[in-house]
Amino acid sequence: MTDPATPDRPRRLRLIISLAAAGLVLLAFVAVGVYGLLTGPASRTPPDPGSTSRPGTSTPTPGGPASPGTPTLPPLPDTKDPEVFARALAQALFTWDTFTTLTVQDHRAVILQAADPTGEETPGLIGDLGNYLPSASTWRSLQEYRTAQTLSIDRLWVPDQWDQAVEAADGQVADGLIAYTVEGTRHRTGVWFDEPVASEHPVAFTMFLSCPPATAQCVLLRLSQLDNPLR
Repeated sequence: MTDPATPDRPRRLRLIISLAAAGLVLLAFVAVGVYGLLTGPASRTPPDPGSTSRPGTSTPTPGGPASPGTPTLPPLPDTKDPEVFARALAQALFTWDTFTTLTVQDHRAVILQAADPTGEETPGLIGDLGNYLPSASTWRSLQEYRTAQTLSIDRLWVPDQWDQAVEAADGQVADGLIAYTVEGTRHRTGVWFDEPVASEHPVAFTMFLSCPPATAQCVLLRLSQLDNPLR
């Protein structure tokens, strides 16, 4: 959040007032606490010309130690296409397997590597991820049951409430900022008393992204509350 003495503060307050007049969209901004969304990242960070993807994290063979040459957790793509990035991000948020030597911090790191390059939104995003990824203690408990999780996406779209927010902002939302809402099903598998078990739960959430021209490639700014998306 900017210092109250800076010139951006009155402009942001005017935008909040306009969103309040628009009705439906104000609570969405308050829920995620994203003041940086109103103007976008402060600078543009060009990608490394020698790299086509963000670095990943070592993935061990299930049940065994990591070793040189093992696969890596898929990094989020360096792409200018917001829908491609949003789909990859949704999978990264919900796809994990505790029956490996990976930790939940490894999965969190992959997502944070694709966060706002200015770092302005990163503290808020770290808090958001606490609602999506298990805590370290929960991860250890899930390991006892060999719990794994995947996501099937039923629908991914730019919500009407985001379009309403942009229209109400009257040009004050930076070009390239966009929101995607995901509806899908979270699938979990595991072992209970040596018997395989499975469960399914519907999930819905909204991702707030910054893509060109605001940033050199698409990055993640913030996440809505889980199961409290924009519609």
